[in-house]
Amino acid sequence: MTNSTVSRRMGAILIFAGGLAGAAVAAYAYFAPLTGVTGTPGALLVVITSILVLAAALVVALIAPRGWRNLVRALLVLGILGTAAAAAFLHEWVLIAAMGVALIGWLIDVFTPARRAAGTEGALA
Repeated sequence: MTNSTVSRRMGAILIFAGGLAGAAVAAYAYFAPLTGVTGTPGALLVVITSILVLAAALVVALIAPRGWRNLVRALLVLGILGTAAAAAFLHEWVLIAAMGVALIGWLIDVFTPARRAAGTEGALA
């Protein structure tokens, strides 16, 4: 296993962990009484977007590094930043930290060089 494969997987794992933690924190805020956002549509939206970030982490981990992966990456960073902004409006600081972890994972995934296919060492890319 190459170093870039391990780094790319670490990025997906961090995105997944951030989405999972975000979904747990948002679900707690939505369902627990006396959180200030119990039952609000904004808290429900943050639960849904955190689950979508979690699902996108799985997609990024499973698809090949080509056009679709880049599209998912672009949508993923918008989801992470949007969820963090919504968390700020809801005063859910732990959720902002969870999205920070997901953003670090996204940065690792994006800036890890892609592994070259066998036989293309001398080809110009």
